[in-house]
Amino acid sequence: MLSLGIGVFTAGWIGWAVPDENPSIGSETTTVYYADKKVMGKFAAIDRTIRGLDELPPYIPQAVVASEDQGFEDHMGVDPVGIVRAALSNVTGGGRQGASTLTQQYVENTYFEPGQSSYADKFREIILALKVDQEKSKDEILEGYVNSIYLGRGAYGFEAAAKAYFNKPAAELTVSETAMLVGIIPSPSYWDPRFGEESRAVAEQKWARVLRNMADMGVISQEERNAATFPEPIEYKPVSRAGQVGYLLEEVRKELADPNGANLSEEDLMNNGYEIRTTINSKFQKAAVETANTIPYEGEGAASKRLGVSIVSIDPKDGAVRALYGGRDYAEFQFNSATDGKAQPGSTAKPFTLIGALEDGHELNEYYTGNSPMQIPGWSVLNQETGVEEEVELTNFGTEEGGESFGDIDLVKATADSVNTVYAQLNVEIGPKKSQEVAIRAGIPEASTNAELSNVLGTEPVRAIDLAGAYATFAAQGTRHKTHIVTSVMDGEEGVYTFTGDTVKDAIDPEVMTKATYALEQVVKQGSGAPAQELLGPDGNPRPVAGKTGSTNGNKSAWFAGYIPQLTTVVGLYQTGKDGISQESITPFGEWANYSLTGGTWPVTAWTHYMQAVTEGMEVEEFPDYVPPAPKPSPSPTPSVSPSEEQDDMVVVPTGLVGQQVVSAAATLSGAGVRPQLVEVPSDQPPGTVLSVEKEGQEVERNSPIRVEVSTGPDQDTATVPGGLIGGDENNARGQLRSAGLDPAIEYQESDDVPQGRVISVNPGEGATVPRGTRVQVIVSQGSGDIGIPTGEPTGGGGNGNGNGNNSP
Repeated sequence: MLSLGIGVFTAGWIGWAVPDENPSIGSETTTVYYADKKVMGKFAAIDRTIRGLDELPPYIPQAVVASEDQGFEDHMGVDPVGIVRAALSNVTGGGRQGASTLTQQYVENTYFEPGQSSYADKFREIILALKVDQEKSKDEILEGYVNSIYLGRGAYGFEAAAKAYFNKPAAELTVSETAMLVGIIPSPSYWDPRFGEESRAVAEQKWARVLRNMADMGVISQEERNAATFPEPIEYKPVSRAGQVGYLLEEVRKELADPNGANLSEEDLMNNGYEIRTTINSKFQKAAVETANTIPYEGEGAASKRLGVSIVSIDPKDGAVRALYGGRDYAEFQFNSATDGKAQPGSTAKPFTLIGALEDGHELNEYYTGNSPMQIPGWSVLNQETGVEEEVELTNFGTEEGGESFGDIDLVKATADSVNTVYAQLNVEIGPKKSQEVAIRAGIPEASTNAELSNVLGTEPVRAIDLAGAYATFAAQGTRHKTHIVTSVMDGEEGVYTFTGDTVKDAIDPEVMTKATYALEQVVKQGSGAPAQELLGPDGNPRPVAGKTGSTNGNKSAWFAGYIPQLTTVVGLYQTGKDGISQESITPFGEWANYSLTGGTWPVTAWTHYMQAVTEGMEVEEFPDYVPPAPKPSPSPTPSVSPSEEQDDMVVVPTGLVGQQVVSAAATLSGAGVRPQLVEVPSDQPPGTVLSVEKEGQEVERNSPIRVEVSTGPDQDTATVPGGLIGGDENNARGQLRSAGLDPAIEYQESDDVPQGRVISVNPGEGATVPRGTRVQVIVSQGSGDIGIPTGEPTGGGGNGNGNGNNSP
């Protein structure tokens, strides 16, 4: 019998060489971080980060030896006495026992597949343990063990386990925390304290045993053992791609796979244990999610669940993406509205034509006829049925039949009011190729542009992230940076990839860009972007904001693209049809349920809500100084109604100045040949707003004085807290309080009863009379869950819409 056993052993020794390690043994978790070093998520085949013994506290391997194999340093890889004891128990029916040494456990973890536990497998394990003990040092075996042992919570090895249980690296584990982890090694899936009182009781018992063994072996003192308290593991939160995390990680993966960039494969990300730093600011991302969540998807005034929502913020100084919202839940729908979907940009494309015209020598004080409808020589549209270009009438946006007519206006007002007929004339003059070329220089991909006259009205679908990149070039006063989400990839201390940038200085001439920014500021000061005036700095005064609203024919998309000197943000909406491809008119929702959704509704309101959150405490920077030239009428290139000839001694007082800011109105009057006489009048309009203009539209002698009444704001010392705020929308409350001369202080609070974004209470209460400027506390519901991981049905995908070009602001 003995000779048979010896023969079997000899055959095994000769026949079983030490195999290659399982491929998964070298696999490490890649961790992705926000810009502020918080963990965003992970790419992992197995959650493991390998650490050398010299990178770990000495009491980690000592605790393992004390608990699992106190004879580790002395035996030859197996424990013969233990094997005999286990064999006798198994043969005599005393229950199957194990006698595995640390070396045998290391062999099992390293060279065996899960489930290999037959007697034959155990015999092979013994042979391999003896061979490994000859081929590797004790430290090599121990290092392999502490990096390969499964410790629960999806973690392999002590580095991953330290983060899963205590949110710290293994190098910072205490003796007590180490003892708890070592104690649950035999059964981490049952002894993790998170499983309940029984599991916790076992974990505490095993923890005490490890500490006792460590003290008995002299690893720690009896005083340290007696002073130890059972550590409290953190709440277990499995790595998930639900909510926003999935969208962000997918963008990281796509960017790193770029063969012209890092050129890293998904296999590399899943197995190589990289540390990836991104540009995403976790505060900004949370604010984007919170803002998107103000859209109601249930009840009266609900939005369509096929609505595509995009919020993209880019740092103009380097092209870094600071926030990227493209859908409610990646686990439900893996389509990113901001990076995968396209929609017509509408009037957000007009600045490309404006910049092209300024580059060609045009000035902001030039006059054009802004009537509607209007047939413009040279403006033609391809007839899809005949294939022939046909001249057509163009209309402006407006409630009047045929669109709103503006008369003769300069390019500043044409920009502020997004006058289609003026911009069409401008594009005929400079040529659509010029507008396309400016768009490409700003950052719009050539595939998302065209050289047709209608490009000025934004008829070629574009991605939100590309539009944001172009407007970031505007904010950088003409310098274009490559849009990116990854800053670096590290493999331990070794750099694998660093974003080095792709900057084109003066892609747009800074002087031209200063003029264009001034015109885009007027969109906010006196046009469809007016809600953005509520973006305030730390001093309570409005920040400088430039931007452009945009909507398309049939309201199939709606945008606000805006910027301050430090940050560009684009907010976009579009809605897909039931086929998930075609686009349809956006279903009105919320406070706009009875109106058409345009860029001047939710997009600009959401933009302001989001920007107020992310710029809190941010210093106020100004755009470059620019003094607009006095207006000087020039012949309209394609007037449908010829302006009357100027008389030598008589001029016409301009119309349409009421509601404008006094600086612009005064310049217009001076340019028309009259002398504005400013008279300050208290009113409920914002300070500096023109209230009336004497003799507007009438013929007067040149250089006649014209009385212009200008608002100084409300002339009273007290204000009343408006009623109807509680239960209403946060933005509505904010706007009403500011209009009443009060200072809204928004605070967020979880609520199971009040829907997210709705007002719970105000203090002082509604109807209270208080001194003007009083700060009113507004408690707003943030819902009952984590706003960072919203759930619900997915948004729709992208598609190509083909409007006729009659785009709204």
